[in-house]
Parts: sequence; C-alpha cells; structure tokens
Amino acid sequence: MNKNLTITISCLLILLTNCLQAQQLLSTAMHEKFAVRMVANQLSDPWEIILGPDQQLWVTEAHGYKVSRINPTSGAKEVLLDISHDRNFPRYDKLPKSATGGKPWPQGGLMGMALHPRLLSGKPYVYLSYLYYFAGADSTGSGCKLNTGGCYFKTKIVRYTYHAQAHRLSEPVTLCDTIPGSSDHNGGRLLIAPVKGKSYLFYSIGDMGAGQFGNGGRPNHAQQTQVYEGKILRFNTEPDQDAKTFDRWIPNDNPFNSSRQNAVWSYGHRNPQGLTYAVINGVGRIYSSEHGPYSDDEINIIEKGKNYGHPLIIGYADDNYNGLAASVSDNAKLPGRWHTTYPTIGSETENAQRIGSANYRNPIKTLYPNSHEFLVNLFNKISSGSHDGTEWPSEAPSSIAVYTSAAIPGWQNSVLLPTLKGGKLVRLKLNAAGNQIVSDTLNYFKGNVRYRDVEISPDGKKIYLALDSGAVSSGPSAEDPHQTSYRGCILEFSYLGQDNDSNSNHPQKPSGEMRNPEREE
Repeated sequence: MNKNLTITISCLLILLTNCLQAQQLLSTAMHEKFAVRMVANQLSDPWEIILGPDQQLWVTEAHGYKVSRINPTSGAKEVLLDISHDRNFPRYDKLPKSATGGKPWPQGGLMGMALHPRLLSGKPYVYLSYLYYFAGADSTGSGCKLNTGGCYFKTKIVRYTYHAQAHRLSEPVTLCDTIPGSSDHNGGRLLIAPVKGKSYLFYSIGDMGAGQFGNGGRPNHAQQTQVYEGKILRFNTEPDQDAKTFDRWIPNDNPFNSSRQNAVWSYGHRNPQGLTYAVINGVGRIYSSEHGPYSDDEINIIEKGKNYGHPLIIGYADDNYNGLAASVSDNAKLPGRWHTTYPTIGSETENAQRIGSANYRNPIKTLYPNSHEFLVNLFNKISSGSHDGTEWPSEAPSSIAVYTSAAIPGWQNSVLLPTLKGGKLVRLKLNAAGNQIVSDTLNYFKGNVRYRDVEISPDGKKIYLALDSGAVSSGPSAEDPHQTSYRGCILEFSYLGQDNDSNSNHPQKPSGEMRNPEREE
C-alpha cells in the first residue's frame, strides 16, 4: 500500500494568520481542479457542520457553545443558540493555570448536532450533545483524581425546537444527562439514520481515554455493555410511552435492554468521532471512523449489538498488538508491564475467537496496521521514558462522510476522512456492495491544519471542511502549535472539472506557511 500518495494544494498563495482570504485555484495529481475559498472564520472550534434543508451551513462551536447558521455564499452568520451558561465550569483553556489550579478543558465541549429529516416540514427538531458538568469544578487544584485517576465530566443530549421565522432554537428537552465525560476521548458525533424504515438518533461516545495520559489510572469500560463508555448509543427521536421519562427516549428493541432500558447499540470502541449513513447498491449502512492508539485508525460498519474489540483488539485481529496494550506510559505507579489500566493483550486472534464470529466485527479498513516489531520498540521506548510518544502512524480521523455523487469522476462511493494529525482529507473507494474498501488511500488538501468535520453539497460539487481553532488535543492527534497555519475556519472546495495540463501531474510545493506535502509519521 502506498501511504504517501498525497494530492496537495498547488497554489494557495494568499495567506492570513488564521485562514484563507480569497478564492484560489488548485490542481491535484489526479488532474482534478478545485477552487478553494473561506466561507467563515473566527469560529471557536467548529465541530459539526451540516448543510441543512434551507441550504445554510449549520455549525456547532465546541468551545464557544454556540449553534449558528452560516450562508455558504456570503458567509453571513446568525447565532441560533448560545448555551455557554449551561455548564458548571468556565473556559479553563482561556484562563491561566494560577487561576484554575490546572483544571482541564474537556475534549470537545459542544460537539455533535443532528437535524431532524423533517426539520422544515413538521418536525422542527435539532439535537445537540455537550459536556455540561465537571465533578472537580469546585475543587482546589486540577479537580481530577490523583495519580492520573481521571478527570470526570458529564455529557447530555438535548433536543431543541427550531423557530424558522425567529431564527432561534429554544424549548430544550433532555434525552439523557448521565453520559460520562472526560478530558479525553469523548467521541461526540450525532447522527439520525433509519432502522427498518424508522429514524433513530445515534451517538458515538469514546472510552474516556481511560488508560492513557491524564486518565491513565481510570478504569476502562469499553467492553461493559451496561456503561456508556466506548459505545455507539441509539435513542428515539421522539419519546415513546414508557413510564419513566428518560426511558421514553430509549428504543424498546435496543440489544441490551434485558435488565433495564439501555441506549447501547454497539460496543468495544476507542474514540469514534465519525458517524455517517449511506445507501449503496440499495443497502443502507452506518459507517464510523475511530481513532487508533499508535496505529490502526479504523473504519467500521456499525451493526446492532456487535463488539468491535477495543481494548482487546486494535484494528484488525492480526496479532500486531500481542503482548502490548491500547496504551503505554512511563508512570510506574500504574499497573502492568505497560503502566496502564488497559489490559495486556495476550493474543488478538484468541480474543476475537473468544468474542465469537457472531458478535465480533473487524474494521473494513485500518490506517495503518504496523508491525509487531515496530510497536514493541515504540512501547519499550515510551515505558522507559526515552521516547516522547509524539511520532506514530495514526492519522487521527475526526469525522467521516460517504461521497455517493457522480459529480467528480472516480469519487462515487468513496469514504472521506478529515484528519487532525495528518492535516488532510483521506479518500478511500468502497466496493460495489459498500461493505469493503478496495482502493489505496488518496490524500487531498494537505496543509498545516487540523480538519475537524466534512460536509458534501447535494450536487456533489462542493466539499466543506471545518478546521480546529486550537493546535493540539491529545496523543496521536497532537501537533506542534507553531506549525498550525489556519484555525477556526470553514473552507469550501468547489470542483471545477478535470485539468488536462500535463504540468498538473507535478503539483507545486506549497508556498508560504504550507507544510511539506509528504505524510508525517
């Protein structure tokens, strides 16, 4: 597999401190021509972007706790909702450590958003997920448990009603307010997708980073179906007739409802930050992208009740993590050979066999499986304190979309992955059935950026990418803050056609602040 086939921006010559100022043209090594321009900037970490039925971009700002509609042509922005008051902790990321005691900002903030399919025709509902409670907010010091025992937050999912004439969101109804939260691995995507013809609300929740970094001593519950950590959850879009208020939002046919109503739909996930739904060859599927630890970022097809292996299997069940774990540290106070609460993986193959073929699901693609020898060497260096753990081949996919249009030749039925660490959009081709990846990775729009989300116009001719305002989050997705050029933006890439100029086989090296186009490992 050629992991370095990178299609780069060829002539982004006008640069700003934060983002692009004017439309530019670019050609790719596959002869595609795009115009790129800034739609909006000065956003406080745009997390979710959705092109709504009103042809406006709906945007959540993770740190600003605002929901806005942005005109994709003019860039005009109107704030529909500001919920910055609906949390018990301030903007720790904006305050000096001397004032906060080192309290953390959670990973994310206001994260996922989903628009009801009938938003403008009788069901004016918008669903949001956000962290609202920090257990250590009133404590001295960091507010987290000692010896990297974890930073404990809570997340809730709330339905708002959209008033189109007044351009506002109001009348909040809480679906669930007991979802665990953390300073790491909160997942955070919302998706409305049909199951047997009925629409449901799905939510991706990470494993809290339990076992790594500041949560290295926190127990990991990704394999426990009764705990909302490391899961895909499923909710009703409207309440049913159950007696208890919150039970009404949990479908009665969820797979783990035997002892009580349980929102878990699938389990064994690490940090699934991408969720999308696509119909290919007449079959609808939910696709997910998931961060791997040091390698093996995953693309999964999400199925009811299935186990995706984490932390017992990393990526494919191919034994490259045998004898290792889903994380490693040099903190000798933490358990095990690798100083983490993650279990040591004896054999990925045997773990998959124990789960059983009826329940276990391999990813349809990993980026990228690494050799056992490479990983053992990396783990030994990190555990001995001789490696800072910043270089490994994971891409940190932050979202996912499936491109089903025929507008761009060769793109139909491709998975698109924006990445944080790699600063690019990854394209992979699905097979005719839509259940396997059949192409090598193609990397587009490489730059000194952290792409957070992707959206596609209905005609397939425009691709929108949201860019983080910050330069780092944690672990594999971290970057040198001095090397991040564009922040807090939404960029539009418009397809113009094929470029038959032979020179387009050799894209120019990006100028100004643009980074070397080769993949960083």
